[in-house]
Amino acid sequence: MKPNRKTIVALILLIFCVGIKWFSTDTNRVEDIYSTRFFPAFAAFLRKSLNGLEISIGDILYGCLVAWLIYKTGRILFFSINKRETGAWKLKLTKNIYTIFIFLCGLYIVFNLFWGINYNRKGIALQLGLAELKYSREELQEMNCLLILKMNAAKQNLLKSNSIYPGKKELFKGVVNAFEQAEKKYPFLQYKNPSIKSSLWGWFGNYAGFTGYYNPFTGEAQVNTTVPKFLQPFTSCHEVAHQLGHAKEMEANFVGYLAASSSSDPLFNYSVYLELFTYANRNLFMTDSLSAKLYRKELITPIKADIKAWALFNKKHRSVLEPIVRWGYGIFLQSNEQPQGILSYDEVTGFIIAYYKKFGKI
Repeated sequence: MKPNRKTIVALILLIFCVGIKWFSTDTNRVEDIYSTRFFPAFAAFLRKSLNGLEISIGDILYGCLVAWLIYKTGRILFFSINKRETGAWKLKLTKNIYTIFIFLCGLYIVFNLFWGINYNRKGIALQLGLAELKYSREELQEMNCLLILKMNAAKQNLLKSNSIYPGKKELFKGVVNAFEQAEKKYPFLQYKNPSIKSSLWGWFGNYAGFTGYYNPFTGEAQVNTTVPKFLQPFTSCHEVAHQLGHAKEMEANFVGYLAASSSSDPLFNYSVYLELFTYANRNLFMTDSLSAKLYRKELITPIKADIKAWALFNKKHRSVLEPIVRWGYGIFLQSNEQPQGILSYDEVTGFIIAYYKKFGKI
């Protein structure tokens, strides 16, 4: 019996998937061949092809995908119920299993070739020579103190400037400028063909719990511009870090720090130090809750007001959807070299402490 066309296609795609998995097992190979040679040029091409469009093509693609999946699921269920007695549903189910397998294999291949192999690179720690990412409780306490000083100063500078929060275009220009400044110190952060866009699904993100995301299929950085304004500069820098091939969340956070802290804009400085303090203080709370609470009392009143506004925003948009999304995304992260799952974001604290120990500044 000759194999049909779908069987042959499925086998070929499966071989490609195995090949990608094999290639990704060697971090040196990934870093030298994919992450520092192929990906930067390919990603810049992707961004250039779409950066003339203000609307997010990736958001539209995801919307169409969800609609298609709902339609196909409905069709399969309808056919199974109405044709169950004739036995035709078994043949239809077999064909759909092949179709789903082919689709998932194709998705895996495109995702990894376009970006996902970066999960297996050596990353920013190698590029900066940060050998040790572990830290003691005393070092964590010291970092909390340093971040408070930086955050309080940045907020005071922001208040003195009497500047209003920027619109989307101004915000994204500020992000590009931040990376231009960072590139002077860290050439590997060169950001060609910027493509940062406001997500069409920001309203959904508020209930699902995301402030931005990177679309690996189009190369666009998506920012939820409906969240509190003081969060958006760091979120934008974080998503650009993903565009530059820093796939792991803690590394994207750290690259976001390198960029935002290089900016002369006090809003960017405040946004990044507020975010980093949130992570560092939460890490401290896990081992020394009393110290964590005491450090939070050292924040100036305007910062406490921002944190309260942030909490109220989250409370207003609380839904049953967010824990489901967090759970699913946590599993995705665990399957992509981030065993801590959703807590991987917090691991940026180790990078910041290692950076401070090596360079004596944050």
